[in-house]
Amino acid sequence: MNTARQTTARIVVSTDGPYLVTGNIPLAKQIIGPDAQGASERWEEGQTFPPRPTYALCRCGESKTKPFCDGTHEKIGFEGAETASRVSYLDQAKLFDGPVLQLTDVEGLCAFARFCDPNGQVWSQASRTDDPAIRAMFVRQVNNCPAGRLVAWDKATGEAVEPDLPVSIGLVEDPEQQCSGPLWLRGGIAVVSGDGFEYEIRNRATLCRCGQSKNKPYCDGAHAAIKFRAD
Repeated sequence: MNTARQTTARIVVSTDGPYLVTGNIPLAKQIIGPDAQGASERWEEGQTFPPRPTYALCRCGESKTKPFCDGTHEKIGFEGAETASRVSYLDQAKLFDGPVLQLTDVEGLCAFARFCDPNGQVWSQASRTDDPAIRAMFVRQVNNCPAGRLVAWDKATGEAVEPDLPVSIGLVEDPEQQCSGPLWLRGGIAVVSGDGFEYEIRNRATLCRCGQSKNKPYCDGAHAAIKFRAD
């Protein structure tokens, strides 16, 4: 499923090393903003970094110059073998049907941002998308999923209902969980493995930056379990 526009933005996952970023991709902190109950509600942009045409982002989680690589991966013998499925999103997805909108879900891509949970959870909302208020809430919550684990689909057109995201990389921060999250790839950034395999280009995806994901290069929520901190 390629719902993203084509760009020259590109990330190479170097073997046991950093993410090599090319294409003048903007970089900024993206902070999960909670509601009054502490549930994930919105994204807030934080610190932006000076533009660079190319840069290397830490993948092992141990750099002293995060988010950038300082060579620590070599000193600690980081093992960053890529274990993520190379099957397309739709071939992995589970479908939840609804009267107006459908939901697809690839649970293995979960980055634990928790936008899916409020208001009775998006999986139950799907069956009530004939209600305009619930439909709007459903689309907002699904589209806030940074990993693209969740995608809403228009039943009438068969098209994905995707947000218009700028080509950029977000450094996710999660104050409610007191941890730093993954790299949030937005707007269709190509990801190429260390052996040259080109992963499916998607509008939303998250890459591990704590070094502990079991689904490398993608995030699996391990940062929350280990309380990874990037500061």
